[in-house]
Amino acid sequence: QVQLVESGGGLVQAGGSLRLSCVASGSTFSRYHVGWFRQAPGKEREFVTGINWSSGKSLYADSVKDRFTISRDNAKNTVTLRMNSLKPEDTAVYYCAADRRYLLGTSEAEYEYWGQGTQVTVSS
Repeated sequence: QVQLVESGGGLVQAGGSLRLSCVASGSTFSRYHVGWFRQAPGKEREFVTGINWSSGKSLYADSVKDRFTISRDNAKNTVTLRMNSLKPEDTAVYYCAADRRYLLGTSEAEYEYWGQGTQVTVSS
């Protein structure tokens, strides 16, 4: 098992930047794919980005491509989401998720472990 804790959320003006961190404890984190999802009020949770455990290959939702960057430091059991050029529509609770059963995926069902989430609010 792996436990995930997100941090770094907050309030930022449109056009600003935030850096979210996901710190893992428990099992061998380096063997887990890690994804970030978000859920805005009244909306379903959606995939934002994910990173493969071995190759470092990453996937991005079209809505965040070229603005968000995911990276991982397995030695520190940490995955970081760098968010630039933030927009009000990026406002959501952001969740870190991890899995080792499947290939890197974009659906919630492909991730077994979840953090509690961190709030990101972008003001216009």
